[in-house]
Amino acid sequence: MNWITNYVRPRINSIFSRREIPENLWSKCDECGTMLFHRELSANLFVCTNCDHHMAITPRERFGTLFDGGIFAEVEVPAPKADPLQFRDQKKYPDRMKAAQKATGEKEAMLVATGEMGRSQIVAAGQDFSFMAGSMGMYVGNAIIAAAEEAVKRKCPLILFSAAGGARMQEGILSLMQMPRTTVAVQMLKEAGLPYIVVLTHPTTGGVTASYAMLGDVHIAEPGALICFAGPRVIEQTIREKLPEGFQRAEYLLDHGMLDRVTSRLKMRDELIAITRMLQGLPPAIKGELPAPEGNEAADTSEAQTAETPEPDAKK
Repeated sequence: MNWITNYVRPRINSIFSRREIPENLWSKCDECGTMLFHRELSANLFVCTNCDHHMAITPRERFGTLFDGGIFAEVEVPAPKADPLQFRDQKKYPDRMKAAQKATGEKEAMLVATGEMGRSQIVAAGQDFSFMAGSMGMYVGNAIIAAAEEAVKRKCPLILFSAAGGARMQEGILSLMQMPRTTVAVQMLKEAGLPYIVVLTHPTTGGVTASYAMLGDVHIAEPGALICFAGPRVIEQTIREKLPEGFQRAEYLLDHGMLDRVTSRLKMRDELIAITRMLQGLPPAIKGELPAPEGNEAADTSEAQTAETPEPDAKK
């Protein structure tokens, strides 16, 4: 026995036998710096439990809490031409797309789904900011048109969650053409008399704000969301003046009449259920209510209950 056996070998064994600890167990709040356990943060819908800061959330995660039981069906979106302008900056456009698809696990920057929310049918569309900054390209335009057509087909409301840095520069003028295309899609809903509700999340900017994100019947925003066409830094550099505190944030826009509500993500589902039912002329939702039996089914149930109930003893 020597120092190699007594010290070096156990030390080497301890190094190689260490269990790897996942790196995603904790997340740091961008606002207050609090370290948050991932399970606790996920259960709180990615809202900081210390300062109520709303962190980024993907459409798939959002839909899992929006639809009843987290059950929804994806709506097929027509795929546009992959690289119509043969665009290249530091990377080729197809290479950027492949990198974004690998990082997010999604095909594109918008997810469209249908299902029940509060036992009422809805169609929902959500932008994914983690996919090339949620930029609006031809696919996003196709997705909104597909969502509007599905809502008209099912005669139900469309709820859209916006989160974008604007139009996608790799598609040039073709991305800007999605502004009038999506405007026509929204008009389809209005002509059908169907509610169109927009939930603006952080950030919603550029051509998205200038088109479908501000054409809703009701506009709701998450707390602290940046909502604008040109950002505050660009405006300050242009007018050479200091902007007011909280300029272009959700609370500022609510005070100046551009929004109808600013609602926490934790209360968003209940808010949307109440608004969609009200716009459709339905009675308020009751938590835990069961669907009422229809027609003869109700009568048969009543007769069965009467037959099974014994008559009281007259002697008693």
